[in-house]
Amino acid sequence: MTVKLVLRGKEYEVKPGMTLLDSLKKINVFSESVLAVRNGEMILDDEILKDGEVVKLVSVISGGGQ
Repeated sequence: MTVKLVLRGKEYEVKPGMTLLDSLKKINVFSESVLAVRNGEMILDDEILKDGEVVKLVSVISGGGQ
């Protein structure tokens, strides 16, 4: 099977057993630009993704404040 990454309503499939960081690189997303959420909890870059999981990627928006 696969792991699904969901970003802005678009789904990407990656192989299970990869780290979150490696999977983000595979779909050309910078890890600094998203927060990854699995089952309602944030996960870190070194987390191993398991078969059948769905990980929601939430875009991080920064503003130019002074």
